[in-house]
Order: sequence, then C-alpha cells, then structure tokens
Amino acid sequence: MIDFEPTPEQKEAIKAAHQLAEELFRPISHYYDEHEHESPQEVIDKVWEKRQEGSLFLGLDTIAALRVEEACWGDAGLYLCLPTPGLGGAAIFATGTQEQLQRFLGNYNEGEPKWGAMAMTEAACGSDTSAISATAVRDGDEWVLNGEKIFVTAGKRAMENPDGVVVVWATVDKSAGRAGMKSFVVQAGTPGANVEKMEKKLGIRASDTITIVFDNCRIPYENILGSPEVRKIDKTKTAGFKKAMATFDATRPIVAAQALGVGRASLDFVKEVLEKEGIEIRYGLPRYKLSALERDVIDMEANYKAAKLLTLRAFWLMDQSLPNSLEASMAKAKAGLAVTKITQKAVEIMGPLGYSRKYLLEKWLRDAKINDIFEGTGQINMLVVARRILDYSREQLK
Repeated sequence: MIDFEPTPEQKEAIKAAHQLAEELFRPISHYYDEHEHESPQEVIDKVWEKRQEGSLFLGLDTIAALRVEEACWGDAGLYLCLPTPGLGGAAIFATGTQEQLQRFLGNYNEGEPKWGAMAMTEAACGSDTSAISATAVRDGDEWVLNGEKIFVTAGKRAMENPDGVVVVWATVDKSAGRAGMKSFVVQAGTPGANVEKMEKKLGIRASDTITIVFDNCRIPYENILGSPEVRKIDKTKTAGFKKAMATFDATRPIVAAQALGVGRASLDFVKEVLEKEGIEIRYGLPRYKLSALERDVIDMEANYKAAKLLTLRAFWLMDQSLPNSLEASMAKAKAGLAVTKITQKAVEIMGPLGYSRKYLLEKWLRDAKINDIFEGTGQINMLVVARRILDYSREQLK
C-alpha cells in the first residue's frame, strides 16, 4: 500500500515553514512587490534567526521540497531573497567534489549566511545552453572568465554578500561544442565580475535579477566543477556537457516546489472565498452533473496534486542518490504548466476580486509564469522527457 501521509518530522517542517510564510511573508508581500529592488532585511534577519534554531530551507530531500512550497505559498519573491545557497548551491551539490562542498558551502552548514546564484543565460543563448559563448581560459593555476550573463536570479546578493557564490557556465574550447562547456564557481568580491544591470520584472519582484559582466575575471583553477578535460564519449553525449547538465537534476525540482507554493496559494484563496459565499464543491459526482465552477476547481486541484507527486518523486530520488533526470524534467514541466493554469483560472473565477490589487491573487498570477521559464522552459523540459522515454538523441528529436 502506498501511503502519502506526511511523517511526524515532515509535519513539523511544514508547520514551521507555513507559520513563517503566513506571519512574516504574507503581511509584507504587497510592499516588496511594489518596492522592487528594496532589500527585505527584516525577512532575512528573521529567517536567519529561525535557521539558527533549525534547518529551514536547507537540503535536497522531500522535507526541503515541502518547506520550499510553504515559503512560496507565502511569497515566492521573498523566498528567493533568503540567505541560502540557492540554485548556485544546488549546482555545487550536484557536480562538486567533497572538497568543493566544504570550501564553498561548509560555512553555511556551520551557521553562517550564504547567498548563491547561477549564471547561465546570455543575450544570444537562452534554452540552447550548448550555444553559450562566455569563455574560460586557463592561465597557469587560474581560469580567466570573459562574457556577459543576463537574468541571474538572486545574483546581486550573491555578488555583494560575504562568502556569496555564483556558478558560471562557460566554454573552455568553442571548437569542441558541447564537450567544451564547463561550470565554474566565482566567489563574491572577485575582481572582474561586475553587476551591470538590475531587471524590472513582471513577477517575483522582491527577488533581484541582474546582468553580470565578466571582464578578465580570474578565479583559482580549483574552482571548476567537474573535470577540466574536454572529452567526447560518443557522437551524442559529451562528458563536460553531461556533467554540467546534471545541475538541472537538482535545480528543476526546487523550481517545481516553488511553483507548487504559488499554485496552492491561489487555489486556497479561491476555495476560501467560495466557502464564505456558501458555494460547495461536490466531489464524487460524475463530471456531467457538476457545474462549470465545480469542474474548474476540481481540475485545478488535480493539476496541483499531480505536480506535487512528481516533484516529491524527483526529490526522493535525489535524496537516495538515484538518477532523477527524467523525473526532474517531468516535475518542472508539469509544475510550471500547472501553476500557470491554476493562477490564470483563479483570476478568471474571482473576476474583479482576482484583478484587484487589493488582494494577492493578481500577484500570484504574475509570480507564476517564471516557473514555466527559468531552469529550462516548459517546452525544453517536454523535449527532455520525450527523449528520455523514447531513447532519442538531441539530434533525433529537436
């Protein structure tokens, strides 16, 4: 028998994260949405205080997934401001050595705040990560990075806070194509790594999103994640590219969990309003006997629950050190699609209530879409899923 009832430990984690989201995030959610680029220091301080008491928003297991969902139920943008290693940390967890884990993330585990980011997207390179043009050239016992990265989530805090890290994707050999692509850790304060621009965004506005320019930025040779060797395995796979892409197996489930939080917030709001109006959802009846409203709400719930099960599966596999590439892309694709549909339908159902700035529902609609975009768009993840299931190469299915 399969049992989806949370364990006592999971229930405590959910309760603590939900309380923090409800009492700390929700009351100031509108303020930081309207005051983009203003740092929510009171949130950072309070969460770090809670972090000292217990391990909030840390790890890559199912409890971490549940905590992330609860935090984003409160506010997804504020969650991305928290002093955690973030997506950069997930990349180091996924591909770094034990020595690198200790060097870059050890102080966080020992009780020091840490911000992390991942710099991948370029002006001429979005979903096709193999087309990255930023370069890393070895010079003795250093790497010299040059290039520009855009849409770096949480990059400003990672670049400006002590012990912050940014994982940068660059090529060590353009002629080698995908085989030449590697990822590197750039630590905060490194000369030649400069914040050039802060984006004004549709959603997750509390979180900073920046452009970083690397101009002869020198980092230690040991800051490369994985092997520096440019080695082809066969015609369809390359060692460097495959290692770098393993990063997504860790980061995509995190984004899926973020989407779950936003989607559930919208769903909870709709059900709360309907309950106050005395409108009951009659579960268990055939669809043809249900009203259009009832069908919509049940479909929203089904999408949310399907996405959650896929997300928990991807986290569980990761926690067991089992391959989860297929499951990570499934979770990300489903969650990104589900949260977009749920929030849009919630606004439609609520009408003026959904469109009014008085309530957070319109904000959740704006916050939702990014989950279908970053860490691989929905279309890209659908392609990954199809290739894995059909055993097709990139060249066979584009």
